[in-house]
Amino acid sequence: MVVVIGKMASNVEAPESWYLALLGFAEHFRTSSPPKIRLCVHCLQAVFQFKPPQRVEARTHLQLGSVLYHHTKNSELARSHLEKAWFISQQIPQFEDVKFEAASLLSELYCQQNLVDSAKPLLRKAIQISQQTPYWHCRLLFQLAQLHTLEKDLVSACDLLGVGAEYARVVGSEYTRCCNLDLLLMERKLGEVHPLLTLCGTIVENWQGNPIQKESLRVFFLVLQVTHYLDAGQVKSVKPCLKQLQQCIQTISTLHDDEILPSNPADLFHWLPKEHMCVLVYLVTVMHSMQAGYLEKAQKYTDKALMQLEKLKMLDSSPILSTFQVILLEHIIMCRLVTGHKATALQEISQVCQLCQQSPRLFTNHAAQLHTLLGLYCISVNCMDNAEAQFTAALRLTTHQELWAFIVTNLASVYIREGNRHQELYSLLERINPDHNFPVRRFLRETLKMSNAEDLNRLTACSLVLLGHIFYVLGNHRESNNMVVPAMQLASKIPDMSVQLWSSALLKDLNKALGNTIDAHEAAQMHQNFSQQLLQDHIAACSLPEHNLISWTDGPPPGQFQAQNGPTSSLASLL
Repeated sequence: MVVVIGKMASNVEAPESWYLALLGFAEHFRTSSPPKIRLCVHCLQAVFQFKPPQRVEARTHLQLGSVLYHHTKNSELARSHLEKAWFISQQIPQFEDVKFEAASLLSELYCQQNLVDSAKPLLRKAIQISQQTPYWHCRLLFQLAQLHTLEKDLVSACDLLGVGAEYARVVGSEYTRCCNLDLLLMERKLGEVHPLLTLCGTIVENWQGNPIQKESLRVFFLVLQVTHYLDAGQVKSVKPCLKQLQQCIQTISTLHDDEILPSNPADLFHWLPKEHMCVLVYLVTVMHSMQAGYLEKAQKYTDKALMQLEKLKMLDSSPILSTFQVILLEHIIMCRLVTGHKATALQEISQVCQLCQQSPRLFTNHAAQLHTLLGLYCISVNCMDNAEAQFTAALRLTTHQELWAFIVTNLASVYIREGNRHQELYSLLERINPDHNFPVRRFLRETLKMSNAEDLNRLTACSLVLLGHIFYVLGNHRESNNMVVPAMQLASKIPDMSVQLWSSALLKDLNKALGNTIDAHEAAQMHQNFSQQLLQDHIAACSLPEHNLISWTDGPPPGQFQAQNGPTSSLASLL
């Protein structure tokens, strides 16, 4: 909870005994285990029966709005109280904490309700009147920049962060200046990031302040550094930064929050609670493990992060926690599809749907990803018409360049697998490369070299098995074997069920062609085992009621699913 009720009594002028008693009861009920929120709300509402002065009235509206927002689903009542707190507090001089806390929380609630056009003017007005209050001015600038970022308006976001960085410099806050400079990395192209990273790194290391703030700043900087490496596909190069980040979060978790407060009010700005930082570090670790092809490691850290999230969400309904949960599920769903656990992946897709049903804003931001995941699931169960429909829906909903490229590539694979979609395939390739400014031929050996250099294990395994297949078709059995054997070893390590299935089929045919009867028999047995596993999982997935999600292509996700009678797709291409 952002506002602690007990602490808020300290600034009330000459508090009456009835007021202190009601606040004490409210805080007792709020902090009970489990919290008794209904009784807490009753105590706060009782304050209005005494016709309190404006300051008490505004503060109580803020407290009620905060409790309802963070601990209940009654967002309309929370909004009503926060709007009253914002309106009344603007009429009271020297009442900055209540005024700007109300503005910040109300704009956050507006965003959660998808009322962005209400949040923006509110934040702009709060920013305009907060220039003499450094902490709130920095925090509100940061919040509006974050809102523009969610809308993919990075130019406006970076303009605001530039204003924040300059303001922090003027008021002498290197800590807050660095927070704003770090986020300016978002708009930069990969080639332009290095000088800004160097500047931010220098500021972080030279900044003198209390330990928890310094470590918090270091976590912020390292998270951005790691994600930029991952955006560039530099999975091996990022390892030292990721290790530093993991060590840093261990350090910060041992520090106490009751450190001496900084003397500069602008340094009170705090980008994320340390409990949320722990989840974020788990998340970037999962992203790294996923890209590197360490899928069991990705599963391990996802489990830890989701367990931590469940604990946090019992006491904190901050929207960022649901966002973390959705992103973690998106990653682990892709892992499940790779490892051949389609039924589990489908159930987790359903979880994402349920989370998106609870928040219109969350659905707006993740609808394209959700349809993309369903498209990948459809490919895995050989429902190609549904896969095409899902990818088409995803393309309609995204403007993100990397996601668009990912969707189009998978849609092209659907056309290739169907075999009779040449015209659609050529039209799609035209959209990918309208100017024909890069060679049409693909150099698999170069792909193999690049993926190997950065430890991109899945890409390496796929390149090896495809090269092995090409050499086999060309009749070069020896060279084919040199590719397929390491492909199988790498696929087993990941583990990647599709590459294992493909590799075992090739090894069976290769060994037969080379006259290695025993090895051919072993490969055939492996292929049979993988086929059986895939078949059983295929039947389990297609029998789930959630399988009906493959037909959803428009509007909000459905809340109920009808039971399936059995598999509705062909198994032939899987085996």
